Amino acid sequence: MTDEKSLSPSTQNSLHDYAPGSGDTQPENTIGHGGELHQIVGKDGNHADGAAHLTDNFGHRIADNENSLKAGQRGPTLLEDFILREKIFHFDHERIPERIVHARGSGAHGVFECTKAIPELTKASIFQKVGNSCPVFARFSTVTGGAGSVDTPRDVRGFAVKFYTDTGNWDLVGNNIPVFFIQDAIKFPDLVHSVKMEADRGYPQAASAHDTFWDFVSLMPESLHTVMWAMSDRGIPRSLRMMEGFGVHTFRLVNAAGKAHFVKFHWKPVQGIQSLVWDEAVKVSGADSDYHRRDLFESIDHGDFPAWELGVQVFDEEWAKKQPYDVLDATKLIPEEEIPVQIIGRMTLNRNVDNFFAETEQVAFLPTNIIPGIDFSNDPLLQGRLFSYLDTQKSRLGTTNFHQIPVNAPKCPFNNFQRDGMMQTLVPRGRANYEPNSLAEAGEEGGPRECPETGFTTFPANNERNAPEEKLRIRPDSFADHYSQPLLFYRSQTDNEQAHIASAFVFELSKVQLPHVRKRVLSQIRNVDETLAKRIADGLAITLPEKAKAAKEPVDLGHSDKLSIQKQAKGDMAGRTIGILFAQGSDLTSIEQLKNVITKAGGTPYLVAPKVGGIPVSHGVLKADGQLAGSPSVLFDAVAIVLTPDAAEQLTHESAAVQWLMDAYAHCKTIAHCKGSQALLDKAGVKKDKGIILLDELAKAGIARHWQREPTVRELA
Repeated sequence: MTDEKSLSPSTQNSLHDYAPGSGDTQPENTIGHGGELHQIVGKDGNHADGAAHLTDNFGHRIADNENSLKAGQRGPTLLEDFILREKIFHFDHERIPERIVHARGSGAHGVFECTKAIPELTKASIFQKVGNSCPVFARFSTVTGGAGSVDTPRDVRGFAVKFYTDTGNWDLVGNNIPVFFIQDAIKFPDLVHSVKMEADRGYPQAASAHDTFWDFVSLMPESLHTVMWAMSDRGIPRSLRMMEGFGVHTFRLVNAAGKAHFVKFHWKPVQGIQSLVWDEAVKVSGADSDYHRRDLFESIDHGDFPAWELGVQVFDEEWAKKQPYDVLDATKLIPEEEIPVQIIGRMTLNRNVDNFFAETEQVAFLPTNIIPGIDFSNDPLLQGRLFSYLDTQKSRLGTTNFHQIPVNAPKCPFNNFQRDGMMQTLVPRGRANYEPNSLAEAGEEGGPRECPETGFTTFPANNERNAPEEKLRIRPDSFADHYSQPLLFYRSQTDNEQAHIASAFVFELSKVQLPHVRKRVLSQIRNVDETLAKRIADGLAITLPEKAKAAKEPVDLGHSDKLSIQKQAKGDMAGRTIGILFAQGSDLTSIEQLKNVITKAGGTPYLVAPKVGGIPVSHGVLKADGQLAGSPSVLFDAVAIVLTPDAAEQLTHESAAVQWLMDAYAHCKTIAHCKGSQALLDKAGVKKDKGIILLDELAKAGIARHWQREPTVRELA
């Protein structure tokens, strides 16, 4: 019997005691060229200790885990970067079959129409003439939760649109926040691992309020701008129909003459932007975990078609290089006051899916799906996404032929020599499965051919301030300012929105069990705004730590009203749902008048009563749409009460009715009421303000949130 200890190292290849991640060393912290943190084995470290060194899956030690290999500081990412490819390749295959991120989604079909032609900017066929149109499929999603999670957590939302144009599919794959957590795609697996359920316990689900996420972002100051957005009310939208969408990255538009401009894509909801308050979002998730999914489906089903205007911010390299930030940095936005958004099209979603799995689940979006007239930039996060998505679809959908699934198939002709493969549904004819070939000379079908005239050609100029002869793992110093834009975002909010941001940080960090992580987050926030940092520290009852050293000192970028939800609020009823509480003896005429007012304004009345069957009211019997306990006021944008004094008094002993009003009041909603309902208002603690109105005032007052009420109903940080 051979003594195992006598075996040479070459034969000791058992993995029975292999524990990935068990290597433990106290790292030396250094700051990279772009301000990013590197945790390294120091020069004096034990380099003979293999467990202390980060490697790829084949044991090759990694010198830089923060930056992908590029052709020049600001150049495109190189295919030869085997570390990046292995890391993303492995990440893409971690889960089957649901998406690793964006697993919980809702989709719908629609149409896109060009409303402003821009042939001077792009040769993309869809934008050559006003009225040009094409079908679209849009999918909205939460990022962190699994397919069975809820709709209303604090989270970034995915906003992906597939345009079925006459020159091929164009997938604009973005989010409802214009910036992202990281600057380089090599960090994406680390970001998602940190925000997903903690690896040793499998919770929390669909939540960022836990140690590992905040530990990661506290060590990545580049993430702070997106964290500010996520902690704002943008992280808890009222409806998928009422959130903005952004392409996030800088792309190019290329015209027929070969001239290019940089472009940022924006989706502006026609119904305006609206959010929930945090307490409301928590209660909605308990009342209806499918709140957003149901809202989108039912609005389309009822003919209230959601719509967004597509806008662009267009600029050139000369403008870009004058800015105090780098336009290729996905953690930065361009204020609309600097480059106004010009509206060029409109998307209307007008048809629900016929089968959720076949369409919403199997739809495959790829950032590489672009059409002639649209091209990429050297944004390193975008460059990494170009690697990742195609591989992801193979893992999820099981075949390289996923493009043949109807929801993914283009609606223009497609022909090539790709053959066979798992789940092949096409039946190509003839022998031509290669080119060049001369089979046509013998009377056979020779197949399709390339076309330099109309085919996609990559924009050839390398004018992005880049030296292409370099091969570097480096982040440009123009990416090093991590605090100026978070300050711009925070300063642009109303006082109330700033209080929401501070309160969100307090809530999230209160869930963090590692005290040093809380302090490190606050040390970063001190670079954004001292008052915000102090508010958070007071809310946590901890001492304000020293300010973190900034890689580059922030600059004053002023403010932008376009970054505030409340400054852009619409007070009309179009697309909103108003809950009407009634009971036995309620005045039917008042209810019908109220319903007419709401419907005429484009809203949807929803009748709520203690019982859903027919209830005797004045002049007849009335059925409710929902039962009181199962239809809490968090599901509505405003509420109205039509009760007799006796019914109001009786409902003061019904906890669901009292809570119905208390929540509407606490969530700063408009409450329209009749004089007979005063007893219930008093029981719920409703005090008169601009949002507490009589029934006949609803048409004039609208349903705006009444934020001046909020300090009286809850303590904000």
